[in-house]
Amino acid sequence: MAELSVNVPRRRAVPAPWLALLAGPLSFGITGPSLVLSDVAGSLSVSLAAAASLVTAFGWGIAVGTPLMGVLLARRGTAVALGVGAVLVAAGAVSVLTVPGLAALVVGSGLQALGTAGLTVVAMSLAGSAGAMGMVTAALASFGAVAPLIGARVSAAVSWQATLALPLLSLLALPAVWLGAGGRGGGGGGGAVAGRGDPVGAALLVGLVTALVFLPSRPLVAGVVAVAAAVSLVWHARRRRDGFVPASVLASPKFLASSGIALLVAVVNFGVVYAVPGVIASLTGWGSGQLGVAMLVPYLSGGAISWFLVTLSARLGYLVLVGTLVAGAVVAAGAVAVGGSLPTVFAGMVIGSLSASTGQGALALRAAASVPERVRPTAIGLFNLCYLLGAAFGPAIAAAGA
Repeated sequence: MAELSVNVPRRRAVPAPWLALLAGPLSFGITGPSLVLSDVAGSLSVSLAAAASLVTAFGWGIAVGTPLMGVLLARRGTAVALGVGAVLVAAGAVSVLTVPGLAALVVGSGLQALGTAGLTVVAMSLAGSAGAMGMVTAALASFGAVAPLIGARVSAAVSWQATLALPLLSLLALPAVWLGAGGRGGGGGGGAVAGRGDPVGAALLVGLVTALVFLPSRPLVAGVVAVAAAVSLVWHARRRRDGFVPASVLASPKFLASSGIALLVAVVNFGVVYAVPGVIASLTGWGSGQLGVAMLVPYLSGGAISWFLVTLSARLGYLVLVGTLVAGAVVAAGAVAVGGSLPTVFAGMVIGSLSASTGQGALALRAAASVPERVRPTAIGLFNLCYLLGAAFGPAIAAAGA
């Protein structure tokens, strides 16, 4: 299969390692708190469930921020998207580092999520080949693998607040990406830019995502709001065909199927990340440091291998790819649910990581190729929204089943 361009026009290629560094630290906000939430709860004198609202806020931020920043990228170009993302990340880090109150921490986590979501959209938009996309998604998986261990070590050496600020590391790649992308913006290619002047569509999408994030904890109210927002959004998209959610995106069966499968594998993977510490601890009695090391090996292996699998997936038929990813997610969930032995749990962790990180890269390419070129930056944002909703659903489902 030929290489698929999913990017807005750019003046020169940005080296893939810099794109990986720009996107990867987003995962620190997803999995980094997994071993320090009890410290957060104890320090703030709140329940563990209340402390977990930090993770929910981050999940909401990346889900909402992904499409919003995708439209910003399409309308204003790479330079503006990079600048806004960097400011949001920095502001959120300052909040979590300096104000030790739950409300400020939730706001800070949300701001960092919005910013890193934007930086990730830029990175994926500049990844114009399967190999580059594979490096970006492998970085997301690999950073997620080391995040629990690094988070625990940073918490012990500095503070748990420093752990919550680790997404700030994405700014290390900012100068290189800025220069490599030309240092200045330009909108998407010719034609009308999706989302221009459509605050109603943006508000409906934000409302839908917000309702979905609260679905595990407030199923009745959130379910009603989510259905109403989804119906309204579809109706609005049909009336405003080049609105915030372009009608051509909703009309693509392959885009919708790819996004749905990406959500499924992400829910399983992030659920496993938050479920395995308890499972492994019950089998071994290990503490947080040992758990971090135990989680490092399978997740790092899965992330690294996925880089090659995303590239190889270009040769697979779509149905074969989807079937393999779904089978992997089912096997991973079953292995961790059974939890009879460490090898079984480790196998589930590797398979879940492979399915999610490979699926994100491979399905993003297929989803983007299924829509008109002028809406591809927006489509990438909407696709990643679906994938990153798994960061909100997975931990909540794991906590409910604990």
